[in-house]
Amino acid sequence: MRVPTAHRALGVIAGLALATGLAGCTNAADWSASGSDTASSSSGANEGYDTSAIKEQADIAALLPKDALADGVLDIGTSTAYPPGEFLNADGTPIGYEVDLTHAIARVLGVKTTTHSAAFDSIISSIGSKYDLGVAAMTITTERESAVDMISYINVGSQFDVQSGNPKKIDPSHTMNLCGLTIGVQTGTGQETELGTDSQTCQDAGEPAIQVRSYSKQSEAATALVGGTIDATYSDSTVAGYAVQLTDGQVETVGDVVDALPQGIAVSKDDPQLTKAVQAAVQYLMDEGIWRDILSSWGVKDAALSKAELNPSVGG
Repeated sequence: MRVPTAHRALGVIAGLALATGLAGCTNAADWSASGSDTASSSSGANEGYDTSAIKEQADIAALLPKDALADGVLDIGTSTAYPPGEFLNADGTPIGYEVDLTHAIARVLGVKTTTHSAAFDSIISSIGSKYDLGVAAMTITTERESAVDMISYINVGSQFDVQSGNPKKIDPSHTMNLCGLTIGVQTGTGQETELGTDSQTCQDAGEPAIQVRSYSKQSEAATALVGGTIDATYSDSTVAGYAVQLTDGQVETVGDVVDALPQGIAVSKDDPQLTKAVQAAVQYLMDEGIWRDILSSWGVKDAALSKAELNPSVGG
């Protein structure tokens, strides 16, 4: 665990930046380095978890109000700019673990689903009108809970990636261990800000600064790491795990996930019955291990929550 001398509100920062700072990674092909095979030929090949075997659960489907989803379609608002949560495949189709989650919820409820791509900051205001649900890696905050109901489903923090085998023996458990290293981040993310602060801490202690190398796309940072141009990358924990998969194991995660905060599905406060049905569907997917398997199919480990909590108590 990183030294907690100055706990950062990283989850809030990252949650707000998902569709802005990470907007460069909108296509699975972005993970393939131009003119290079270091990002692995498997990039973009993963189309996700097959939800077709999930059966409707009559008791949960019965929770849906009779006048809900009159068209039989669960409309999802998301921002397709956050691999592996939600992004576009080569055909422009939304994919990702959150897209798979919404498909799975729909299967449990016995309805269909349509994913709508939207600007991140427009989603909450459109819940209950344009969209039935908002599923866009939204960190749960008290401010958001005041506007919509939120159902927790995943914990996301930050984590480092290093070359496979960790040949440089990098130990990120203490800020001072990072002094003098060159670490790649994506421009505009909370991790970029955090490492800038850590670099100053190193210098104040008379140690070499952290060389923070910023990239417009996380794929570029991953490729630089594989090639040895940088010593490590620092990103959202889900993104770090996905990089392992997309580089065919040429990188690995190291150290604990830090500053993890829950993210939630947004539902209108005016539709408590729909909220109850969706919460029950998510809990079913958790209890059956399906949600964990969905995440695993995208290279994400140890992030699945086991309880779909409605409006959990959070800070910020």
